[in-house]
Amino acid sequence: MSTRKITCLIVDDEPMALNLVESYIEKTPFLELKHKCSSAIEAMECVKKEPVDLLFLDIQMPDLTGIEFSKMLPKESRVIFTTAFDQYALEGFKVEALDYLLKPFDYAEFLVAANKANTWFELVWAQKTDNPAVDKEFLFIKSEHKQLRIKLADVLYFEGLKDYIKIWLKDNPKPILTLMSLKSLEEELPETQFLRIHRSFIVSLKNVETIERGQILINKERITVSEHYKPKFLDYINRNSLDFN
Repeated sequence: MSTRKITCLIVDDEPMALNLVESYIEKTPFLELKHKCSSAIEAMECVKKEPVDLLFLDIQMPDLTGIEFSKMLPKESRVIFTTAFDQYALEGFKVEALDYLLKPFDYAEFLVAANKANTWFELVWAQKTDNPAVDKEFLFIKSEHKQLRIKLADVLYFEGLKDYIKIWLKDNPKPILTLMSLKSLEEELPETQFLRIHRSFIVSLKNVETIERGQILINKERITVSEHYKPKFLDYINRNSLDFN
């Protein structure tokens, strides 16, 4: 069993509901509350700055509903919906929610849902331990409400753009867009195949064509190696007997 805690975010426009779920999380040993937000818009900024494992997410909220927001989350984040309206249950499961809590719910009901999440994350984390990133051949990402299976061998580079990542593939003139941070993506990629060379770029090392004057050429695109990431890049090319001018 993993000793890692499940990091959580609560999103609800009702202060009493926020405080109730917060109290439930605090008494659950395997959960760790990172933030609580009163709107999906506010939560979006939180997730962008610090991704979490699990969101307790209300559905009926102004501006952006919980269902809509859940479709924009990074693929590694999971959702338990909390709502007073049972007609949303089907939609909740369509977006792969781990569970659905109907308000008002007590701690016993909350704990059933939390344990279901704990079981799910234990399996995922165990699989990552048994199958380290170095052995990965594919990456699953959420794009346009779908889970896409991306073959890592086809990736040229990843480009961070505000809230999104552009995934540039071989023989594909248009990138795939996904809502995800480069930091969380970097943790999932095999270090032997990909390297971050800039705040906004992670490149496929085998697809680097030329290295010249602090830049690399990959698929006719020139990308600057920033000063912050240059030492690690220099170490890589020195170990592989390459020149960097």
